[in-house]
Amino acid sequence: MVRVTGPEAVTPEQVLDEARTAVERDLDGRREDDAVDAAVALRRWWLAQWAEGAPHVLGLLAQDVQEAVHLRDPLWPRCTETSCPERLRHPLFVEPDLGPDPFWTCSTTGLPVAPVGRLSG
Repeated sequence: MVRVTGPEAVTPEQVLDEARTAVERDLDGRREDDAVDAAVALRRWWLAQWAEGAPHVLGLLAQDVQEAVHLRDPLWPRCTETSCPERLRHPLFVEPDLGPDPFWTCSTTGLPVAPVGRLSG
């Protein structure tokens, strides 16, 4: 859990920077700077309104970026779940919708594929 108060405090900017880095890792070299920048700006405002929401920022940022990327590539990130009969033919989605420790999840099998930030290995 991310702490925004106390002796080991993590600032909202640190939360956003860590989330940005994780999502950019999942983009695996895709040039989606505008999508990431817009999502970070939105979540900066959101976090300013609700500092206790810091543990949710990573998943929300991943969802925001995915929605923006879907305008150009509706299959990003492609499902790589080996037991999925529709593997590589549909995108993964972030679970939980709002919560800490988000995962990219196959919507067909319901199985987690990778934590957000670790999709590329």
